Amino acid sequence: MSIEKVKEYLKQFNKDKDVLEMEQSTATVQLAAIALGTEEARIAKSLSFYDGDGAMIVVVAGDAKVDNKKFKSEFNFKPKMLSPEDTVSFTGHEVGGVCPFALPDNVKVYLDDSMRRFPTMFPACGSSNSAIELNLDELERISKSCKWIDVCKDWE
Repeated sequence: MSIEKVKEYLKQFNKDKDVLEMEQSTATVQLAAIALGTEEARIAKSLSFYDGDGAMIVVVAGDAKVDNKKFKSEFNFKPKMLSPEDTVSFTGHEVGGVCPFALPDNVKVYLDDSMRRFPTMFPACGSSNSAIELNLDELERISKSCKWIDVCKDWE
């Protein structure tokens, strides 16, 4: 199970006990915000895209949308979301539980500036009913992100 893999991964950061598992679904931004009692913008969406022959994860604030022009300017190719089948194949996580943790080494993680306005964010933890609250430094370190980027719109 993906959540168990994420908990095992989080042990190295002493964060495995901080994983929140809810009775209700957190598979969408709206559902996660309700379950966690927070605003939608503080849900960290992990968006999975094709990256040549592989995949990449871009983590954005819950109220942000990827701007195709900004994305192409940053990565030199158009954004194309992974299919549900490829999401599992490339990331090891099912849609609704995709997160920036416990990923294969070839899957790069990027963090979007849309999250910088909050002290903490809530990314998923590998299942459609889990999350963890992390400050931005923790999110950056634990996700092993490549860098902070600016590829979103509609959040400012």
